[in-house]
Amino acid sequence: MTTNPRVQALSDIGVSIWLDDLSRSLINDGDLQKLIDTKGVVGVTTNPTIFASALKDGSAYDAQVRDLAAKGADVDEAVFAITTDDVRTACDVMRPVFDSTDGQDGRVSIEVDPRLARDTKATIEMARKLWQTVDRPNAMIKIPATVEGLPAISAALAEGISVNVTLIFSLDRYRGVMNAFLTGLEQARQGGVDLSTIRSVASFFVSRVDSEIDNQLDAIGTDEATALKGQAGVANARLAYQAFEEVFSTSRWQTLADDGAHVQRPLWASTGVKNPDYSDTLYVVDLAVDQTVNTMPPKTLDALADHGEARGDQVTGAYDQARKVLDDLERVGVSYSQVVDVLEEEGVAKFDVSWEELLTSVREALAAASSKES
Repeated sequence: MTTNPRVQALSDIGVSIWLDDLSRSLINDGDLQKLIDTKGVVGVTTNPTIFASALKDGSAYDAQVRDLAAKGADVDEAVFAITTDDVRTACDVMRPVFDSTDGQDGRVSIEVDPRLARDTKATIEMARKLWQTVDRPNAMIKIPATVEGLPAISAALAEGISVNVTLIFSLDRYRGVMNAFLTGLEQARQGGVDLSTIRSVASFFVSRVDSEIDNQLDAIGTDEATALKGQAGVANARLAYQAFEEVFSTSRWQTLADDGAHVQRPLWASTGVKNPDYSDTLYVVDLAVDQTVNTMPPKTLDALADHGEARGDQVTGAYDQARKVLDDLERVGVSYSQVVDVLEEEGVAKFDVSWEELLTSVREALAAASSKES
C-alpha cells in the first residue's frame, strides 16, 4: 500500500511500479525507502546512463573509487564492483517487498555489458558472474533481446537466474523472447531447478517507437499521417499484451505452471514521454493492465503521483483498435518492420554509447584518485 491514491489506483489494476533510477545517494539518504513508502515503488531498474550520472553527482562513490585505485583496479573491474555493490544494497532495501510479494516484486535489475549484445557465450558468462556477485535472490539480470541474446536468456533461466529481457521493440521478437523464456524453464526443470524461484520480465520499449514513427509521419506530411502521431507506441504495446495472453494460455505453459513456474510479465519500458505535446502519463495510464510492470523515470513517477488518472484496464479491450493503428501506418507509408529493425540497432548502439560514458566517468574518477595519492 502507498500513501498516494493516484499511485494506489494504478497498483490496484495490477501494475507493479518500478523506478528507472538508482544511485548510492538514493539508497544512503533513504530516498529509495521513501519512494517505496509514499509512491508505491516495488522494484528498480538500472542502466549505464543512470550509473554514469550517479558517479558524476556528489561524493558518494569517492571512498570506493579511492580504494579501487589503490588496489590497481582497471576501469572494467571498477565498473563491475561499483555497480554490483549498488545493486546488492538496493536489493537489501527492496527485500521486504520481495518477501511480501512472494518474489514477484522487490526486484533490482542490473545490465550485462551491452558490448556483449551480439555474443551469446559472453553474455551467458557475464549474466552468471553478475548473478553470483550480487548474490541476492531478488536481483534480475538484464539481457538484451537480440537474436544472439535469445539463447543466452534461455541458458540463464535454465541455471535459475532471474532475467529482465530488455530492448524489445517488435511483436515478432517478443514472441521469440517468450519462446526463449519457456525453453529456459523447460531446461531448468530438466536440471532439477525449482521453477518457483525463477522470475522474469520482458521489457517492451514504448516511447522510442512513437519518436521514430512520428518523425516519419512528419516527413510524409499529409493530414492522415499527422492524425496518426502519438498512437504507435501504445498500439504496439497493447498488441504485445495480446501475444502475452495467447502464449500464457497454451498447454506448453500450463505444464510449467503446474510445476510452480510464474508467468514472464510484460514490462513497459521507455515510458518517459519525449514529445511535450503528449500527456506526461500517456505510457502509464494508457497501458494500465493486470500482470504488468511499468518502469518509470523519476519525472514520470512524479507526474503520476501528482495528476495521473488511472482509468482501469486500458489494454485488453483495445486490440482491434491497436491493429488498425499499425495497419493505417502501413497504408500511409510507414514500414513497421523497418522501424523496429532500426530501433533495435539504435538501441544496441545507444547502450554502447551509455556504457562508454560510464567507463569514461569511472576512468576519470580512478585517475583523479590516483593523482591525489601520488
